[in-house]
Amino acid sequence: MTSQLPGGALRAAALSRREALRGAALGAGALVLGGTLPAALSERAAARAHDAGAGARGGAAVVEGTAAASPWDEVPEILARIVPPAFPDRTFPITDYGAVGDNSTDCTAAFRNAIAACAAAGGGRVLVPAGTFRTGKIHLLSNVNLHVQGTIRFRTDPGSYLPPVFTRWEGIECHNYSPFIYANGKTDIALTGTGTIDGNAPAGEWSSWGGGGADRDRLRDWGADDHPVEQRVFGSGTKLRPNMIGLYNCTNVLVENLNLRNPAMWTLHPVYCTNVTVRNVTFYSTNSQGDGCNPDSCTDVHIHDCRFNTNDDCVPVKSGRDRDGRRVNRPSQNIVVRNCRFSGRWGGITVGSEMSGGVRKVFAEDCQCNAADFPGRYPVKYALYVKTSFNRGGFVEDVHLRRFTGRNLERDAVYITMNYETSGSIPPTVRNFTVDAMTVTGGRAAFNIDGRSARHIQNVTISNSTFTSMTNSGNIANNVDNLQLINVFHNGRDISTTNPPTGTRYEAENATVSQGVVESNHAGHSGTGFVNGDNVAGSFTEWTVGGSAGAATLRVRYANGTSANRAAAIAVNGVAVVASQSFSGTGAWTTWATTTLPITLNAGANTVRITANTANGNPNLDYIEVQQ
Repeated sequence: MTSQLPGGALRAAALSRREALRGAALGAGALVLGGTLPAALSERAAARAHDAGAGARGGAAVVEGTAAASPWDEVPEILARIVPPAFPDRTFPITDYGAVGDNSTDCTAAFRNAIAACAAAGGGRVLVPAGTFRTGKIHLLSNVNLHVQGTIRFRTDPGSYLPPVFTRWEGIECHNYSPFIYANGKTDIALTGTGTIDGNAPAGEWSSWGGGGADRDRLRDWGADDHPVEQRVFGSGTKLRPNMIGLYNCTNVLVENLNLRNPAMWTLHPVYCTNVTVRNVTFYSTNSQGDGCNPDSCTDVHIHDCRFNTNDDCVPVKSGRDRDGRRVNRPSQNIVVRNCRFSGRWGGITVGSEMSGGVRKVFAEDCQCNAADFPGRYPVKYALYVKTSFNRGGFVEDVHLRRFTGRNLERDAVYITMNYETSGSIPPTVRNFTVDAMTVTGGRAAFNIDGRSARHIQNVTISNSTFTSMTNSGNIANNVDNLQLINVFHNGRDISTTNPPTGTRYEAENATVSQGVVESNHAGHSGTGFVNGDNVAGSFTEWTVGGSAGAATLRVRYANGTSANRAAAIAVNGVAVVASQSFSGTGAWTTWATTTLPITLNAGANTVRITANTANGNPNLDYIEVQQ
């Protein structure tokens, strides 16, 4: 049974709240875990659950606990392991091997021979110069950087991608048409350059193949029956579309700066890979199944500063489908996504639905959904989309988002479901999610967390987040254990379920202000007023704060009644902590939001300065809080 949680219905009647909420214990996204509670806390938690009707009407249990160390503390260690490959200073232009960039000549042999020569020489760069080079399949070898300055445009005849090679098609292993660019078991490989890799798929028959039809059904039957993989052969006469770039069992992978366009289905598909960097890449797809970057049973992946204009999920993390995925049993783990822009038909950050091998430790921060200057063909439906079912089994755990902004979502900012398919008898484990400092203007609801009575979703914390212009008056939490809402506002209403811990508050009206004034004409501020900075780059507010040497959490309370992102630099003791902190619109000047970030303090006096990066100036600043 579903529990509808309107407006402030989850607010605990047993707890009085301060006039202005302080930020969350999660600061940088730390998970609040339930445990054995003191009697007084247990009573308050019980009162809160009773007032919300959550336990009786949908299985959503709200439990107070103690703050664990931030899961984000692990990210620097993950990133330290992810090192892009380096290549010898040797260049092999494909034109030296017979390629002609006239958008007509078949350059398949030229690519093959240039790559073979580069590998035989010990590695280097295979150069695709200016021009448009038509080709069939390209198979990479170890120590080769395929560097594209012009355009690679792929042939549209399916025969150019035969004979079949080992692949994983929608989470099930088989032998199928070669991905347009393919590697298996290679070390130190790269696709780089400022040019374009154009799958050219809409010009061929790929689109008419759809989702695979009878061939897809046959593959799923074979996966369910443990049919030998070497006998799961597709190819000539079959209709399972190949991915554009498929990299299998590879170590040390770099994809950088390119424009990737028009795949037959998934665009970039690393499978069973380790140490993968994808940076400053633009994805564009129009076919169905047109995903962006799909790390699939991969470990240590860094995707950053990319743009996704896709006909399906932007960054879907996968690990195999149903029985075949459980047979392979290789999770995706240690996935870090940063500073990306999402405009895609479904999810921004997605997990599943093929996740039977498990997914753990996915971190995404500082991303934008449906940015005004990057609208794309379709708006993102969900900023976070986790899709599992009782057919899949497996697990999804430790997924963390922070500092996401979005506008005009088609559906919910956060959607976590166990009902992507309603059949099956093998429940997945779905637990440990944090969403911190998310600001979304326009959508259906802040969250829809959709478990099952036979297996609940566990440990979901949303903190320091503001959702405005949402068409639903409330949110859904169905069969959820330990749902925490801390300093969360939905259409201007505080729907928090937990009082945040106390930090030391420093009001903006007591700070040093350059190019700004103290005002009190907008309701909801703390203290005697707030700082309204001038609309100029370089205006700032600076606080002097006390502390002990070590890590701390900084919380900034602000309002921005415009649609402009009033980005700012935040520095502690003159050292930049964040070069460009997003302060997107909160919906009104009377709607206050809180963003959090980790900082390091010295013993004694410290300075915290927020400086406007653009001519829009800073948002209105109410206060900062420092918690150690």
